Amino acid sequence: MKPTPETRVLYQVDAFTRTPFTGNPAGVVLAAEGLTDTEMQAIARELNNSETAFVLPPDAADHDVRVRFFTPTLEVPSCGHATVGAHFARAVEYGLPTSSVRQKTGGGLLQDVTVHRDGERVRIGIDQGAARFGPELDGGQVDRLLRALGAEPGDLAENGPVQVVSTGHSKVIVELRDRAAVDALRPDPAVLTALGREVGSNGFFVFTRDVPREPGEDPPLTWSRMFAPAIGIPEDPVTGNGHGPLGAYLVRHSLAPAPGGRLAFTGRQGVAMGRPGDVHVRVDTRPDGALTATVTGDAVTAFRARLTTLPGRGATS
Repeated sequence: MKPTPETRVLYQVDAFTRTPFTGNPAGVVLAAEGLTDTEMQAIARELNNSETAFVLPPDAADHDVRVRFFTPTLEVPSCGHATVGAHFARAVEYGLPTSSVRQKTGGGLLQDVTVHRDGERVRIGIDQGAARFGPELDGGQVDRLLRALGAEPGDLAENGPVQVVSTGHSKVIVELRDRAAVDALRPDPAVLTALGREVGSNGFFVFTRDVPREPGEDPPLTWSRMFAPAIGIPEDPVTGNGHGPLGAYLVRHSLAPAPGGRLAFTGRQGVAMGRPGDVHVRVDTRPDGALTATVTGDAVTAFRARLTTLPGRGATS
């Protein structure tokens, strides 16, 4: 069925939170078939979220649904929080029960996505697959990175290396010594963009294991921020595609216990932006030594609307 103004629905979903206007906002366009690349890009620019997801029918037998992701400036191969947003919106709009689907992203990545429904609460789990470990930054690159972040050399933790890690969309993983150092960062977007081209990764995921303990709660293991100015994201509130690589990094460099080959933890992000959210991460060690990551998050609808006007076309009817 060709989408019409009555079937093409736009959601704004806050991912990795149950509180509206916190976590990471993602636009979601359901029944996006028929939209051109130019129209998708214009919609993403108008919404001005770090990513907007466009849900499409499958184009082959090896997946159930296809999702493309656009930042305000370009298409990216995958996105964790917008995947949470897309499948949360599908579950709410279509009344889906607990179930699993295979998603194909615009970059061709196949991922298993699970809807966990408990009454009105809907959580989304994403199997990000095996982690790939890229180069470790050399001393000069690390010095330039710290300066670009607005950090001091003494802010760097004395544990694992600064390294490019990917579970589909690579991040430079860097640990700082404490929460104060992470919260004080004031990045230089131009320098980060240039360094990202040099090391082959557009995202810089900065974390610490110095995390506040609130009475009555199990504290998160990590506290983080993420910067990707090269793709139009000066700072991302809560990053699913950063926490999967982070979990694999922690296991690879023995920075967190993984009894029986499994690490499970919660990462908190977004506090510095006033949009806190939590990502639940599980890393499993396969018999061949590969590390696979799954991230799970809550979500909440900020608003739902009909997309009745398209860029350059006027009304869709």
